[in-house]
Amino acid sequence: MADNYIERQQEQYEARKAAWKQAQKYGKKKSPSTNQIKSEQPTVITSKPNCLKRRVFVTGGAEGIGKAIVASFCQAGHQVAFCDINEVAGQQIAQNSGATFYPVDVSDKDALESCMQHILKEWGDIDIIVNNVGISKFSPITETSVEDFDKILSINLRPVFITSRALAIHRKGLSTPNVYGRIINICSTRYLMSESGSEGYAASKGGIYSLTHALATSLSEWNITVNSIAPGWIQTQNYDQLRPEDHMQHPSKRVGKPEDIARMCLFLCQDENDFINGENITIDGGMSKKMIYTE
Repeated sequence: MADNYIERQQEQYEARKAAWKQAQKYGKKKSPSTNQIKSEQPTVITSKPNCLKRRVFVTGGAEGIGKAIVASFCQAGHQVAFCDINEVAGQQIAQNSGATFYPVDVSDKDALESCMQHILKEWGDIDIIVNNVGISKFSPITETSVEDFDKILSINLRPVFITSRALAIHRKGLSTPNVYGRIINICSTRYLMSESGSEGYAASKGGIYSLTHALATSLSEWNITVNSIAPGWIQTQNYDQLRPEDHMQHPSKRVGKPEDIARMCLFLCQDENDFINGENITIDGGMSKKMIYTE
């Protein structure tokens, strides 16, 4: 069925216009007020944080993209908890933002599950999970052990399943269903493109890409949408030290910032965006759309 959004907006506009003319006909001769003039304009949809206070859990929230995500949800008025292995940075972020910090090594299944259970007990439920934690350890394949490979997957990929599974089990046991739920997984453009020595990282991000659409199907029973975001080059520190050519190689003419990813997280969590489900959204300034040849 075709999307008739434009037609519906036009009908609403015409109805408001007709009502105003009718009021004029029956003696309201004074000039229309500013509010009346504004009411005749077609509705414009704007991107803004959800006005409702949601319960948010972020993995790897002490540094980089995760730090920006924690700050953005806190600034939008949500209740936020996050975990990280960096206790010093985590405590500082918690103090500055008002979020709750849990020192957790996400590669430890029991520790991550315990953290989730504590939050669920304290809050009663979790509305939003942002699976952000990840490491980008590159090494030549001949120097990468199987243990190294497993370690990357245990940090980057497996926690996505652990947190999603924990939330699903909790939601299944609720006597009154929660009609709202969001899971956002931070993927990478490396799920689709690679360079040598990135086998573990590429595999973990490819797994997140696939796990996202599987979870979107499985978790729909509990009103949870699941999407992933694939960042490109996101500079998390010393942005002012980048070279002009670093920026200009991007079609958007700049290197990305953590806030670029945080804004998309907020967007996906708006109530009205529940029709975006099972998708991977690339945010890379257009870089992955360039065709590049070496001369």
